[in-house]
Amino acid sequence: MTAVVLGGAAMAAFYGLGQGLLTAGLLFLTGAPVLGLAHVLPRRRARAGSLSRQLAAGTGLVVGATLASVGIAAAIMFISPHDAFTLGLLLAFAATLAARSAGLLAGGVMDDLQAVRAGLRAVGDGATELNVTTGARDELAELAEATNTMARRLAERGDERDAAEAARRDLMAAVSHDLRTPIASLRVLGEAIAGDVVDDDDRRRYARQLGVHVESLGHLIDDLFELSRLEAGQVEWSMQRVALDELVEETVEAMRPHADARGVRTEVAVPPGLMPAHANPEKVQRVLFNLIQNAIRHTPADGTVTVLAEAASDGVEVEVADTGEGIAPEDRERAFEPFFRGGSEFSRTRSGAGLGLTVCRAIVEAHGGRIWLDESTRGTRVRFSLPGAVQG
Repeated sequence: MTAVVLGGAAMAAFYGLGQGLLTAGLLFLTGAPVLGLAHVLPRRRARAGSLSRQLAAGTGLVVGATLASVGIAAAIMFISPHDAFTLGLLLAFAATLAARSAGLLAGGVMDDLQAVRAGLRAVGDGATELNVTTGARDELAELAEATNTMARRLAERGDERDAAEAARRDLMAAVSHDLRTPIASLRVLGEAIAGDVVDDDDRRRYARQLGVHVESLGHLIDDLFELSRLEAGQVEWSMQRVALDELVEETVEAMRPHADARGVRTEVAVPPGLMPAHANPEKVQRVLFNLIQNAIRHTPADGTVTVLAEAASDGVEVEVADTGEGIAPEDRERAFEPFFRGGSEFSRTRSGAGLGLTVCRAIVEAHGGRIWLDESTRGTRVRFSLPGAVQG
């Protein structure tokens, strides 16, 4: 209606009110059918079928309605048949050119749509390596890129799922292996104790060995339970200010008899007035116990295990260093994986279940810190960080 009013007003301004009204009426008569069809067509798209048929039907109906409206207007204006016919031919020619141009443009759009549709169908069939391209930089190009991104993300999720499944299988195999050996030993020892083929001294020795195997199984079960809770995010610890100088000294003192029995010296290096950590003391002590025990286990007689703590930019750092055989370079990145069998057998030995370092990493990360292997020219240096306690 705005165009009709503006057209009538322009004619009235130059040729008078009567001509303006006549022009407005003619514009309304020619425009109303076209606009009416343009509003009806979107509601009937489903009946037209494919997008190309919808474009063809819409173009044909609009052009036809325009020619019919012009013919009616010509008859009302008493234009001669010759002039009306000439005007119709010109309009038909212009409409043909417009339809052909629109068809060429729509052809490119349809090719892009076909490419995107083929890509989406490929994703639905499980394809993950796609490169859907279009011939323009428009919304269809964005849709094609979104299709490529979706395929890449599906591939990543698939890789993560496969890796998780492989890790689960490896974990089950490792747990089965670690359970099979002590259980078999327990069965043999139990049968020997129950029989009459051993004397009292052997029976007592076998009983002590039974206790060792039972303790090993208990540690394995405790580590598995702790690890499953940590990975599930079930952390219900009370955090508090932890004085690391006292905690480190207490832990090393508790491990000193074990070190002395193997001929290993233990040293503590914690500066006075060190910033307290914001942590759970029992969990941090468990990390220290695991690391110190592992260090003693891999340090020969006359070697040294040193535990130190120092301030860091974002909190405090604790280190457990030994003078043992160290870790092979190819094993360093996997040392904290559960049940990893390294060449140096650092993270898994016959006397350990192979979950100690994994549990240490889970506990430290649950505190918001990290744990890593630091560079060392001799032995192994394991460091972990903890957030500092807020002063107040």
